[in-house]
Amino acid sequence: MSAIKTYIDEHKDRFIDELIELLKIPSISADPSYEKDVHKTAELVKSRLIEAGLENAKLCETDGYPIVFGSKIVDPALPTIMVYGHYDVQPADPIELWDSPPFEPVIKATEIHPEGAIFARGACDDKGQMYMTVKAFEYMLSQGELPCNVKFMIEGEEEVGSANLQTFVEEYKSELDCDIILICDTGIISNDTPSITVGLRGMSYVEVEVTGPNRDLHSGLYGGAVANPINILCNMISSMTDENNQITIPGFYDRVVELSKEERDEFAKAPFSKSEYMSDLEIDDVHGEEGYTTLERNSVRPTLDVNGIWGGYIGEGAKTVLPSKAYAKISMRLVPNQVSTEITKLFTDHFHQIAPPGVKVKVKPHHSGEPFVTPTDFPGYEAASNAMEHTYGKKPIPMRSGGSIPIVAMFEKELGVKSILMGFGLDSDKIHSPNEHYGVFNYLKGIETIPHFFKNYAELKNNG
Repeated sequence: MSAIKTYIDEHKDRFIDELIELLKIPSISADPSYEKDVHKTAELVKSRLIEAGLENAKLCETDGYPIVFGSKIVDPALPTIMVYGHYDVQPADPIELWDSPPFEPVIKATEIHPEGAIFARGACDDKGQMYMTVKAFEYMLSQGELPCNVKFMIEGEEEVGSANLQTFVEEYKSELDCDIILICDTGIISNDTPSITVGLRGMSYVEVEVTGPNRDLHSGLYGGAVANPINILCNMISSMTDENNQITIPGFYDRVVELSKEERDEFAKAPFSKSEYMSDLEIDDVHGEEGYTTLERNSVRPTLDVNGIWGGYIGEGAKTVLPSKAYAKISMRLVPNQVSTEITKLFTDHFHQIAPPGVKVKVKPHHSGEPFVTPTDFPGYEAASNAMEHTYGKKPIPMRSGGSIPIVAMFEKELGVKSILMGFGLDSDKIHSPNEHYGVFNYLKGIETIPHFFKNYAELKNNG
């Protein structure tokens, strides 16, 4: 057994207990009522980093939640890896759909995770994956095997758009100097088929408001004579895609670059079972843009989705009301070459244009971010690929993800360095959904693999 595997075996119970302690704190950044819990989580992350050997770990205050930052400089002549992660989590709603309370972690075996998975909000996204890097650092430092300098930057606002991160990066630019950024906030194809994320979609996220009459009205006295904002909003949203499920906003696809046949052929080599995909989601068929595969639709094609819609009366029983207002939250996932500010403007202009007489509309932009693609021919990717091949016994597949991590493009722009996205989660881990979980195998495999990435990267940079 290798030294790292022996160390993990000896400390496995402690590693899991520490993660469970972290998961018990409801660090929901989107809800101000959890402010104390978010700050408590930041303090705990700082303490765990100090215990692992990062003596100078500190909380850097922002206009929002603090960023946990610290560094271990072994030798200024050696390369520096900066680790990014986040300690905030998504809201747990709807609570009633959880099989166990979202902030009372439990370990249960599943078909995919026979060795057990930790069920809790944030287990995979991102507390479990972030904490792997802390434990990997602990191992390397305790064994005198830290082959390069390391910096940690763990934020508390990723789930609400990282509104204060760019300002932090600009203000602390000299302290953040590094050669590469390691981000463990993505996933792999399966526990038998490792992969590395080499592309992310961007994001334009907006909230829309449709206003009709100046007050809620009796639907019998006014129905059919006054525009109903909910009906109007539903019609407007429906008109934004055509019969082929293509987005109808003028100019939306102008910057989208079609994949070549060769690229699509390579993409198709990734293992995928449509039947298993549908079975996992309990759906009768897949759905999406005509002419593209499921894997293409959810990663390399842009989208427009309603994330929430409300208005009128939704309480128990009946209230025959024609509402004054209707609202929706809409996200658009973007692909390389699309620009979030341009897409937001195109959406806003179009939404106003298609509004019929009798209503007024507003569009409120929320957070946004740019698409990102990383090359597979630079030392960071090679180091990660070799690390995964060492621990999994097979070479990982480069994959484009449908998710968005807006700060990746910002890091490259502001710091001039690339990021390597080496995550260990699975699509079936239900991040952002009830019953989120993270396999014990995946958690420990991440701790095992990360030190190999550090070692490989240091060697490649020193020999390069």
